[in-house]
Amino acid sequence: MKISSVAVFFAFITLLIFTWRLLNWVWLRPKKLERSLRKQGLTGNSYRLLHGDFREISRMNNEANSGPISFSDDTVQRVLPFFYHSIQKYGKNSFTWLGPKPVVNIMEPELIRDVLLKHNAFPKPPPHPLGKLLATGVVALEGEQWTKRRKIINPAFHLEKLKHMVSAFQLSCSDMVNKWEKKLSLDGSCELDIWPYLQILTGDVISRTAFGSSYEEGRRIFQLQKEQAHLVAQVTQLVYVPGWRFFPTKTNRRMRQIRNEVNALLKGIIEKREKAMKVGETANHDLLGLLMESNYREMQENDERKNVGMGIKDVIEECKLFYFAGQETTSVLLLWTMVLLSKHSNWQDRAREEVLRVFGNKKPDGDGLNHLKIVSINPIYIQYSNPS
Repeated sequence: MKISSVAVFFAFITLLIFTWRLLNWVWLRPKKLERSLRKQGLTGNSYRLLHGDFREISRMNNEANSGPISFSDDTVQRVLPFFYHSIQKYGKNSFTWLGPKPVVNIMEPELIRDVLLKHNAFPKPPPHPLGKLLATGVVALEGEQWTKRRKIINPAFHLEKLKHMVSAFQLSCSDMVNKWEKKLSLDGSCELDIWPYLQILTGDVISRTAFGSSYEEGRRIFQLQKEQAHLVAQVTQLVYVPGWRFFPTKTNRRMRQIRNEVNALLKGIIEKREKAMKVGETANHDLLGLLMESNYREMQENDERKNVGMGIKDVIEECKLFYFAGQETTSVLLLWTMVLLSKHSNWQDRAREEVLRVFGNKKPDGDGLNHLKIVSINPIYIQYSNPS
């Protein structure tokens, strides 16, 4: 009887602790944060139990996407309708609710600058548990760890080394244009949805430049990462329930399968490179080769220090990050560039004239790209004005 009473007592205490933590997560902590934000002068919707602003966000997204978009539309209203209307209603410094978690929207340049510069006061938020299935790498690190990892990665992205990859860019672009040309009718025109082609293009470019001779394996990794991103996006649109990712649902099982296959493919590619480097073979001029070369050099220079350089798991995460950070962002940028050039034909004419003047019928090369002013390769210098 005594043992039974003790078991009941501990079960009751456990249930009480669980109930308190659940109550704190879904109501007490969000309301406390809301009061704190309002005291600081921020405004936003009142917290609604568990879902926050999710339902309104979903409804407004569906309404915005229900009809075709036109050039006269405000892009922000179409892409982020809820946040656009929230800012219109509550001002540039406001907050919204993603479930029980408040998100502060800041649009004043000075405040943004403070957040970006004061790393200790504004640390990176912990990555979403499902986001770890896609990639972690340097974006998830802080402080000294971030500094060390960035030091190793930087040489691989030096402009002079990226110039060696121009031929891979050119090859992938030529493949895409050749496919378009085959679809032309007799009068030299056709209607084409270019978005799928641009997605394939950026995936091919990353596969060629990241893995070089292992291009076909790289393409398989890209396909898997793309599927993984789609699954994660589907799940994160719902209210996240801690621990739900461990339940053996069809989606959860598939996400784990993809993670394991991607890790196995990358590990195989990396181990082949390691063996080649140990027998003295010249490192490839792809991103993986440059990354491993820089990592090896860092470890050689600091052979007496511990925790220097990256292990195979770290290299795997950086490779996954190549895809996750580069594929969708680049394809969207290319598509939007084409939309703007179609809308502003005067800029299209000027860009075409410049490219023909610099390269003529020659293939693009790194040195020639430096002479482009309108079609600038500098991501920091993006100017838009009326050429007239």
